[in-house]
Amino acid sequence: MRHLAASALMALALAACSSVPLGADPGRYAAIVAARDRSPADRANDVRRKPVEMLAFIGVHPGMVVEDLSAARGYTSELLARAVTPGGRVYAQNPPRGPARTPPAQPEGAAAPPAASAPAPMPTLSQRVDNPALADVLMPVTQPFEDPVPAEAQGRLDLVTLMFNYHDFGYMGVDRAQMNRAVFNGLKPGGMYVIADHSGRPGTGISEAGSLHRVEEAFVVREVEAAGFRLAGHGDFLRNTNDPRDRNTPEPPMPKDEFVLRFVKPR
Repeated sequence: MRHLAASALMALALAACSSVPLGADPGRYAAIVAARDRSPADRANDVRRKPVEMLAFIGVHPGMVVEDLSAARGYTSELLARAVTPGGRVYAQNPPRGPARTPPAQPEGAAAPPAASAPAPMPTLSQRVDNPALADVLMPVTQPFEDPVPAEAQGRLDLVTLMFNYHDFGYMGVDRAQMNRAVFNGLKPGGMYVIADHSGRPGTGISEAGSLHRVEEAFVVREVEAAGFRLAGHGDFLRNTNDPRDRNTPEPPMPKDEFVLRFVKPR
C-alpha cells in the first residue's frame, strides 16, 4: 500500500513539472516528506506547499551544496537538508535583525484573511538545527539579502532557493539586482536558482507587493535574467487559473495562483 502511495506521488510530481532535472527522485522525496520526525505544523503546511512536487521540480539530490534565501523558520531548509543527505549542506539565510519593515496598509476594499483558529506553531530554525537527523547539514547564516552567500560557499553552490518572498523585497528596500548578482556569483556554472511566489496580474510588476503580497511572474523573469541567468523551467503544480489575482485573499476563497521558476547559471 505504501509503495502504491509513493508511486502515485511520483506520477503527480512528474506530471506537474514542465521539466524535471536529471537525477530527480520523486520516490525518495515522498519518503522524505513522510518522515515520522517531521513536525505536525510542517505536515499541515505540506497541503498548501506540495513539497514532493517542489523537490522533484528542483531535482535536489545527496551531496549538493544549497542555500535557502529568506529561510525564516526553515520549513524549506529542513526539506532540502534531508534531500542533500548524505554528503551535502544547506545554508539557511536570514538577514540581520533591524528595524521592523512592515508592508503598506491594504487598499480600501481589499479582502482581509479569514479568521481561523491558531495552528500548531512551526519549529524555529534553531530547533531544526538541533534535530540529530540534520546535524552538520543545516547551517544558519545571518547575512544581508544583497550579500547572502557565506564566504566558504562562494562559487560552490549547486542550488539557491527563494520561496514566496521575492515580492517582499519590493517594500523592504532590498537591492534585488545586487542580490541576484550575488546569487549568480555564488553558484557553480550550471547551478540552479529556484524562485516561487504569489502571482500578480500582467503589468503590475512588484507594485502590489505590500498590499496584495504578489509579484508579476514576467517581472521576476526579467530581473533575474538581467543578472545573467537563463530561465530553464516552469512548475505548474501550484497554479490556480481561477484566482483573479486582484486581492491578497482571493474571493471566493481559493488557493492563490503561484508560480515556480527554475533558472540556471550558464556553463
